[in-house]
Amino acid sequence: MDAVILAALAGALFGALAVAIRWGLGRVRDPEGGAFVTAALGFLVAAAIAVPVALVDGATFGGLWAFALVGAFVPGLSQIVFVRAVRDAGASRTAVVLGTAPLLSASLALVFLDEPLRPALVAATIAIVLGGALLVWERSRPPGFRAMGIVLALVAASLFAARDNLVRRASLDTGADPVLAAAVSLGAAALALLVYLTASRRVGSVGSRVRAALPGFAPAALCLGLAYVALLLALSRGDVTVVAPLNATQSLWAVLLAAALLGRAEAVGPRLVLAAALVVAGGVLVGATR
Repeated sequence: MDAVILAALAGALFGALAVAIRWGLGRVRDPEGGAFVTAALGFLVAAAIAVPVALVDGATFGGLWAFALVGAFVPGLSQIVFVRAVRDAGASRTAVVLGTAPLLSASLALVFLDEPLRPALVAATIAIVLGGALLVWERSRPPGFRAMGIVLALVAASLFAARDNLVRRASLDTGADPVLAAAVSLGAAALALLVYLTASRRVGSVGSRVRAALPGFAPAALCLGLAYVALLLALSRGDVTVVAPLNATQSLWAVLLAAALLGRAEAVGPRLVLAAALVVAGGVLVGATR
């Protein structure tokens, strides 16, 4: 039951994260700088939770290297892909595409783990494809919408699906404290993004870009820090097939929050809400039958 509650909480927080990133991009059009600020401040949020918990529980630091390695890529460099997807396609549409992660995770299991193809997986695939088709055939889209944002969101969903499986395996193999693992993952993500910012040739120093992005992306950082702690706690206590579909409810949360907080900027209509519902239903079906 703990895994279910934590996974549902992570889904709500990740849905809020997409909306917060969209809000930040409305103030600072710097996806890379925003990605770094989100990860760096998210690390501080997670560390503020992890340190006292570790002291009380007497947790050790063994096995955390695996989470650092995964974190450098997801949510590290993948955060750039995610933020750019939100910039190009909007928060709600990006979150709907991210809801396909459970299906992608199951597909990876079919290919690499020789899991059987069950009828429920076919039905889930149909539901998610229909949801995606509704996105493609939308008549109303937010200002500045670019189809490349949907492509980037698919890339991010694939990376998140791989992340869920790798983190679950690392949790089982190492027995590392999940709250410490969340902080280490975000710390590695921030370090990888700092290296990227330093190596990139974009005009403007790293310091100036961070200072500019800080006010706009602070809410997103809070969401990311809390969401990652909840997600890794859930993955340490429950199977990916349970956690991933509940985490995928971020699609509906993002659509509802975007409609309430961003209004016309997201152009949320009945077709988008139906697309989110179909994608979430498909994800839940994947988890319920594996």
